[in-house]
Amino acid sequence: MSRRRHSDENDGGQPHKRRRTSEPIEIEDRLESLICRVGEKSTSSLESNLEGLAGVLEADLPNYKNKILRILCTVARLLPEKLTVYSTLVGLLNARNYNFGGEFVESMIRQLKETLKLNLYNEALYLVRFLSDLVNCHVIAAPSMVAMFENFVSVVQEEDGPQVRCDWYVYAVLSSLPWVGKELYEKKDVEMERILNQIESYLKRRQKIHVPMLQVWTAEKPHPQEEYLDCLFAQVQKMKKDRWQERHILRPYIAFDSVLCEALQHNLPPFTPPPHSEDAVYPMPKVIFRMFDYTDAPEGPVMPGSHSVERFVIEENLHYIIKSHWRERKTCAAQLLSYPGKNKIPLNYHIVEVIFGELFQLPQPPHIDVMYTTLLIELCKLQPGSLPQVLAQATEMMYMRLDTMNTTCIDRFLNWFSHHLSNFQFRWSWDDWSDCLTQDLDKPKPKFVKEVLEKSMRLSYHQRIVDIVPANFSALIPANPIFVYKYMDESSSSLPGYPVTIAISNAIINRSSNDEILTILKDVPNPNQEDDDDEGDSFNPLKIDVFLQTLLHMAAKSFSHSFSALAKFHEVLKSLTDSDEGKLHILRVVYEAWRNHPQMISVLIDKMIRTQIVDCAAVANWIFSPDMAHDFTRFYVWEILHSTVRKMNKHVQKIQKELETAKEKLEKQHSRKKDSGDEEEDKNSDEEDGLLEEQIERLQEKVESAQSEQKNLFLVIFQRFIMMLTEHLVRCETGGVDFNTPWYKNCIERLQQIFLMHHQTIQQYMVTLENLLFTAELDHHILAVYQQFCALQM
Repeated sequence: MSRRRHSDENDGGQPHKRRRTSEPIEIEDRLESLICRVGEKSTSSLESNLEGLAGVLEADLPNYKNKILRILCTVARLLPEKLTVYSTLVGLLNARNYNFGGEFVESMIRQLKETLKLNLYNEALYLVRFLSDLVNCHVIAAPSMVAMFENFVSVVQEEDGPQVRCDWYVYAVLSSLPWVGKELYEKKDVEMERILNQIESYLKRRQKIHVPMLQVWTAEKPHPQEEYLDCLFAQVQKMKKDRWQERHILRPYIAFDSVLCEALQHNLPPFTPPPHSEDAVYPMPKVIFRMFDYTDAPEGPVMPGSHSVERFVIEENLHYIIKSHWRERKTCAAQLLSYPGKNKIPLNYHIVEVIFGELFQLPQPPHIDVMYTTLLIELCKLQPGSLPQVLAQATEMMYMRLDTMNTTCIDRFLNWFSHHLSNFQFRWSWDDWSDCLTQDLDKPKPKFVKEVLEKSMRLSYHQRIVDIVPANFSALIPANPIFVYKYMDESSSSLPGYPVTIAISNAIINRSSNDEILTILKDVPNPNQEDDDDEGDSFNPLKIDVFLQTLLHMAAKSFSHSFSALAKFHEVLKSLTDSDEGKLHILRVVYEAWRNHPQMISVLIDKMIRTQIVDCAAVANWIFSPDMAHDFTRFYVWEILHSTVRKMNKHVQKIQKELETAKEKLEKQHSRKKDSGDEEEDKNSDEEDGLLEEQIERLQEKVESAQSEQKNLFLVIFQRFIMMLTEHLVRCETGGVDFNTPWYKNCIERLQQIFLMHHQTIQQYMVTLENLLFTAELDHHILAVYQQFCALQM
């Protein structure tokens, strides 16, 4: 666009110049649009559209060859859902112009090397799959594709590479076989048999310690939660047994077989997988999510079995659609529902299973959680007669299986469900879940319903929740979110510090300054004084009690009032919390006052961390303190902890980025100084260098300090987990009772959650953790979690 505008402004009334400048750009844009839109809904057939497009591109090759190559390589990498459409297009172009076909193959190999170098393993996977499909289009000779696969599988013989590296190369081969297995077996059956035997041998000796950490459900019934490579290998083996038949891949090149089989084929240049490097970040292993089988979709087409390759192909294509369109929920929903071949499968069941599979993916979903909620709402609007029923069936199944569901996934389930209900007037058949009313409140089902109602209250208000839920659910309805002020009236006058609360209240009303408030607080007696005089000077819990209780009570009207109060009396709060005990006590006071309003506790603590009234380690210590034992398994507590860890991580990243920017600036100045011979300029430059070097030194210290604080935070969290779990295990062993209680399951899975959610940061401190905390003497139940985590990047 900028080039076009430039020509408009400077043409000086010579339209022929403008035409010369803008025409190529218009043609390039048209070519891009034609290529990107082929395969979409059209009045003509896909075959005639492809033939027409191949003719247009062939005519434009002499002038726009590089542009066409670039567009085709990009769509091969970024639009995998139309893989066979573009491979057919390349096949038709290769049949018409052999040299172009050769250049395209070379460009694809260059791009594959580049993506592997940049750790873009998903995109590299799509490129490998595209290359393999070019064998079907007679662009690439089958023997050279087999040779490439042999090189990929040879990675499993490496002695020092991590398992995740071998996994990726094996997966790249296996996941291409649904497309090209038949063709390769017909041409090179002995070599292909050898490749599959090598893969089978690798899968048998492969470590699978990581699997329990990534499973959504611990139970294998009704559907086994299989490790992704085992599942895919079983699917490929079944396909091989069925003579490589499959019915779900769109293969437009079959219509052009007579043209394509006449084309000359290209041999792939020898491709050696790049050697393993320390900064390589391979994809983590996965566990395949299964929620439905053919018995769950009783009417209409039969759902393919979990080991049929059709199941893999359908799920891959649905994942592609979500990946391509996730930013536009309406487009994404429409594309999912217009999936080719939808009449041959129970599409709604597949869509719901794939969406929940992504939402519950561990360690993190591919996209933000709220995207899945909005996508499911959109799907319900587009298919009001059928999809809501499938979604209700899925919700019911997940509720029934809560006992064995991973705690992290329960969090995501309750977040999704409460948000979904808020879009449908909170209508739900609650009576169907009345079985939870006869269970202990710490069991998963009543706990889930209670948390859903609490989360729903954040999206509504207390009375609305009371009205929508049947009366017999009253025990699970959240408390009315009112402030608990212990100095409320005359009956509290016997409490220590009561007279001071009145003075504080009047001072706040009269807009007194921070100093005046501190003067009033000087008279507050210290309950710790008798025990330890020195301690009494720095930490006075009563001072914090009377001031913060009064301040928060007066600002209890809204979040904004509370934030303003904290900002206005920031100086007072900082002086009251200059010790670790002070920081812990201020958190206790916030909890006591707002214990009926978890959301208010969360936002106030968030604000206090941001304004440095409390620090991250204090929040972690408070969460694991005996004061919080009653709420330890509540959802909001872990929301606070994860938010605290994220804040710490962002703080470190921000300072690291500032340091990198300063170093780059200094580097640029040095190179500028080399190029310039001006003495005066050099003198000024030296001064700037000095200032930058000082800044770098300061930032270096800040980074070291922040990293030390970050490491300390993780040490505090893991140490507290180990102490609590060890005490529980010893207590159960001594009492001769089963240790595997709902509390234990929740606690051990929260430990897993910390590892998974913050894995990139924790990996920096593995040596410290291993030396100080996760030692061989630790109870094997706790140590197993650490070993599972280590196995994720093995």
